[in-house]
Amino acid sequence: MNNSLTIDELDALQQIAKAPKQGRASACVARNTKRLAGLKFIAFERDGSLSITDKGRETLFIKNCIDGLRAISKDPLAHLSADVALFLGKKGHIVPRAEGGFDITARGSESLADIEAR
Repeated sequence: MNNSLTIDELDALQQIAKAPKQGRASACVARNTKRLAGLKFIAFERDGSLSITDKGRETLFIKNCIDGLRAISKDPLAHLSADVALFLGKKGHIVPRAEGGFDITARGSESLADIEAR
């Protein structure tokens, strides 16, 4: 089974992650609930609300890292969340600049090129 998600499905996953427990689901979430639940990115709670699973959190984190890497490649002063900056720094994809911001490393450029090729 293919676990790749569309942009609409990723948007629904982000909305579920940020939504209050008892909030009403958006049309985007309603459209994508069945597939996301089937792929185990989200789960139904006992009260009927939706919650994001560990697999869903991991997917969103990877998406945030890729988006962060793209942002740094275009603008070294782009804002990264602390967890994304820490992860990309530990993996050797970015290095801090003396004047602020980050520079993308050769390893980061290679990874980004590989991601863009897909």
